[in-house]
Amino acid sequence: MERTTLPSGNISDIDSDGRRTYRVVQWATGNIGTRALRAVIDHPALTLAGLYVHSDTKSGRDAGELCGRDPVGVKATRDIDEIVDLGADCVLYMSLRFDVDDVCRILASGTNIVTTRGEFHHPAGMDPAVRDAVETACAIGGTSVHSTGSSPGFITEAFPLTLASIQRRLDHLAIDEYADLSQRDSPGILFEIMGFGTTPVDFDENRISHVQANFGPSLRHLADSLGLPLDSVEATGELATARNTVEIAAGTIGAGTVAAQRITVSGIRNGRELMRFRPTWYCTTDLDADWDLHRTGWHVYIDGDAPLDIEMRFPFPMEQMSEMSPNYTANRAVNAVPAVIASAPGIRTTFDLPQIIPSLG
Repeated sequence: MERTTLPSGNISDIDSDGRRTYRVVQWATGNIGTRALRAVIDHPALTLAGLYVHSDTKSGRDAGELCGRDPVGVKATRDIDEIVDLGADCVLYMSLRFDVDDVCRILASGTNIVTTRGEFHHPAGMDPAVRDAVETACAIGGTSVHSTGSSPGFITEAFPLTLASIQRRLDHLAIDEYADLSQRDSPGILFEIMGFGTTPVDFDENRISHVQANFGPSLRHLADSLGLPLDSVEATGELATARNTVEIAAGTIGAGTVAAQRITVSGIRNGRELMRFRPTWYCTTDLDADWDLHRTGWHVYIDGDAPLDIEMRFPFPMEQMSEMSPNYTANRAVNAVPAVIASAPGIRTTFDLPQIIPSLG
């Protein structure tokens, strides 16, 4: 392979077909991170340079072993010094918690970041101190950072921007997400964080605020990109309970306890809802509410001078949901790596980057 120097100063390889290849670090191996790790190992234009893990039980093990692939000769580490010293082109940062010091250190070292975390969807709305620290690190390292995924990301930004390309007037955009969680074996997330299986009371305001914080910045970014900045973002929540006791992969949902939730995040402009994202997450369809839940996927409706009504369903049986669904988030992040590396230094949004086109050959 030939070698070339990237703007950040890192070295990139050119393969025999003239295609640039990039050295990538996978940061963390949770549900999404494990899928991203597999994708990097299998990718024709990416080379796995390193793997960061959080647990002692994973540290020192081969990256291939940790994601169901043959050994690849890359050992997992918990030492950030080892990761920084690799001089990789990009880190796929999929940590459960955001650490601004780690992120800034990576960026300042000359390594770009693509993350499935939501901190960077709308730079103007970030905490000013955090934004300044990140942008300073990008300037020092000549690097960029980009937040993406399936939701938020693809369905709240990339896809609506494509649909808007045939509009000259937008009256309303509605995005509905439907997710059947009955096969998700994550009791901590479903029962402790999301509140499934609990006695129905007033909807937990912390839960509403959490979803608003995750998706509000993405809606603001979309509206700004279209030249229709929002005046505010508001959120409301609804609950539905199970008619009968049901066993799901994560445990038991008792009769009369919370089995479905719907949260509406609304972008308000000139006193009315201009756009909304409304996820409906459920563990059974046998509910005390008349919600149309016989689907998993997205429904997007645009009202404007070129109206559109689009249904996107995940075309596989529920038995495959836990295996297939993480790919939607992991794959977009992996596919974005070359575009983020090639972008100007700083916090880069979906609007800043070219269309993400995967290398599948």
